[in-house]
Amino acid sequence: MKYFLDSAKLDEIKLAYEQYGFDGVTTNPKHIMASGKPFMTAIKDIAAYVADKPDFPVSVEINPHLDNADDMVKMATDISALSSNFVIKIPTNKEGIKAARRLEHAGIRTNMTLVFSPAQAIMPGKLHAKYVSPFVGWKEDYGDDGMNYVKDVVDIYRNYDFDTEIIVAAIRNAKQIQQAAIYGADIVTCSLAVYENSFYNPYTDLGLQIFQDAWDHTETGD
Repeated sequence: MKYFLDSAKLDEIKLAYEQYGFDGVTTNPKHIMASGKPFMTAIKDIAAYVADKPDFPVSVEINPHLDNADDMVKMATDISALSSNFVIKIPTNKEGIKAARRLEHAGIRTNMTLVFSPAQAIMPGKLHAKYVSPFVGWKEDYGDDGMNYVKDVVDIYRNYDFDTEIIVAAIRNAKQIQQAAIYGADIVTCSLAVYENSFYNPYTDLGLQIFQDAWDHTETGD
């Protein structure tokens, strides 16, 4: 399973890549806002950092106000020209599907985002999008099934040998990372804090304390 960082903060991206060996980045307008930079500044800074990292994809979302395929394709083309690492996030709706199909035919890779049902996930696979992003946290925030439908998406993609990679997005906790892995999703994406929480278990601290006490006793001979 690949780990993507859900962030547009350059310091977090550097840490994730250089210290943890993460596999990519996903951004969205909220992450750009949180970076404190204007949109173009933020993505150009990221583009400069990943310029010598050809296997480190960065998903960048187009303007969410765009509501027709022509405008989506134009902005996606302009953004993709900034970096060969950039994958363009396109909303999974009628106009987005039209735009993504045109972009994929033109060699511009897409991440079909804001997917909330297995049925919605089928078209991204049919049009050979690079990624599809089913969201889990948002659904669970409103009491809906957040993870079981991801298994359905994985099963559908296996049934038809779709080459689109499944990014489980809007992950809130370690259990969701774990379940995404059990279900066979290709990628998870979440904040640095969620990942770092998943590295931790209190039993590890308990075990360390036991071993430290034993080590100290052996060193002193007490």
